[in-house]
Amino acid sequence: MENLVLTLVFLAVLFWLLGSGIWVGISLIGVSIVGMFLFTDRPIGDAMVTTMWGSASSWTLTALPLFIWMGEILFRSKLSENLFKGLAPWMQWLPGGLLHVNIAGCALFAAISGSSAATVVTVGKMSIPELRKRKYPERMIIGTLAGAGTLGLLIPPSIILIIYGVTVNVSITKLFMAGVIPGILLALLFMSYVVVWGLLNRAAMNTERVKYGFVGMMLASLQLVPVMLLIIAVLGVIYLGWATATEAAVFGVLGALLLSALQGSLTRATFMEGLLGATKTSSMIALILVGSTFLSLAMGFTGLPRSLAETIGSWHLSPLALIAALTVFYIILGCFLDGISAVVLTMAVIEPLVRQAGFDLIWFGIYLVIVVEMAQITPPIGFNLFVLQGMTGRDMDFIARAAFPLFLILIVFVVLVGLVPEIATFLPEAMKEKPG
Repeated sequence: MENLVLTLVFLAVLFWLLGSGIWVGISLIGVSIVGMFLFTDRPIGDAMVTTMWGSASSWTLTALPLFIWMGEILFRSKLSENLFKGLAPWMQWLPGGLLHVNIAGCALFAAISGSSAATVVTVGKMSIPELRKRKYPERMIIGTLAGAGTLGLLIPPSIILIIYGVTVNVSITKLFMAGVIPGILLALLFMSYVVVWGLLNRAAMNTERVKYGFVGMMLASLQLVPVMLLIIAVLGVIYLGWATATEAAVFGVLGALLLSALQGSLTRATFMEGLLGATKTSSMIALILVGSTFLSLAMGFTGLPRSLAETIGSWHLSPLALIAALTVFYIILGCFLDGISAVVLTMAVIEPLVRQAGFDLIWFGIYLVIVVEMAQITPPIGFNLFVLQGMTGRDMDFIARAAFPLFLILIVFVVLVGLVPEIATFLPEAMKEKPG
C-alpha cells in the first residue's frame, strides 16, 4: 500500500508539473524535492547540491557537448547539398530511385551528428525540394525521411547513447561500437522497404533521371570523400583503441571546422551560431540529466525502485515477457515524452529490473535506443513529425500515416535484435577499449 501511495504521489506531481509547461529538468527536480520532503527525513539541499554537482562534473559527459557542436558546425555547412550530389548518381538506378538518398544521406549524417532532428533537417532541406521537382510521391518522401532520421539516435556518435551510458555507468566507447552494426542493418531494412515499394509501384515512379557517364558518377562521388574521411577518423580512433569517445569528439570538432572551412561555409557568424546552438542543446540535456540523477537519489531514499523491482520480480516474468512489456511501455511513453526524457526518467526503476533479469547492459542500451526511435515518429509528440511538418507544410495526420510503415519496420527490428543479440554485442566484445 505504501509503495502504491509513493508511486501515485510521484506520478501526480510529475504530470502536474509537465502539464503546466514547466521544463522537464525542473519538473524532475520538483518531483524529487516533494518526494524527499514527504517521505524521508534526509537534508534536501545538501543531497541536491552534492548529487547535481557529481552528475554534471562527469568527465565522460564531456563528449556530449563536443559531438553536439560537431553536428551544429556541419549543419551550417554545404553538407546536405554535397550528400545529395554524391549519392544521387548511384541511388537513382535502384528500385525506388532517389528515395534511397533520404535513407543513405540520413545514415551518413547520423554518423557525424548524433541527433535525430538535426539529421532530418540537414538531409531534408536539400532532398525534399529535389525529390518534389522530380515528382516523387509526397508520402514516400516524408515517410522515408521521418524513418531514416531516427538513425541519428542509433548510429554513433549518438547523443542518447552517451546519456544512457552516463546514467547506468557503462562504457560509452562500447555503446558506440554496439550501435554500428544495428545502425547499418536498420538502414538496409529501410532501403529494402523502398525497393519493394518501388517494384510494386512502377507507375508511380514516372520520375526524371539524370544521365551520368562513369566519369561523371565518379566525380560526383568525390563530394562524399570529406564526409567519409571525417566518419572514419572519429569512429576509427575509437575502434582501434587510440582514443576514448571523449577524445574522439575533439577530433570530430576539429575535423568539422576544417571541413566547413574548406567548403567556404565557416564564417564568424556561422561559428558563433553553431557554438550558441551547441550550448543551448547541451544545457537543456544537462538540466534533464541532473534532474534525473536527483530523482534517482530521491526515489532511492524512499526505497521505491527496489520495491517495484522486487514486486515485478515476484511476478516471475520471463526475459522475453519483460522485454515485450518494456517495449509496449516505452512506445506509449514516447507518445508523450521525447526520447532523452523517456530514458532518464525511467532508468531509476528500469535499471534494477534489467540487471535482475540478467540482460547485458550494452545490448539493452541498443534495444532501448531502437524503441525510443519509435517515439520520434509517433504522434502526438514525435519530434521528427514536428520537424517535417515545419519543413513540408503538411498536416500531422498525413505525416504520421506516411511514417507508419517505417514504424512497423522498427518493431520488426526490435524483435530481430532480441532474437539475435549478437547484432549489438559482437563489436563491443571483439574490440579492446583504450584504458581511461
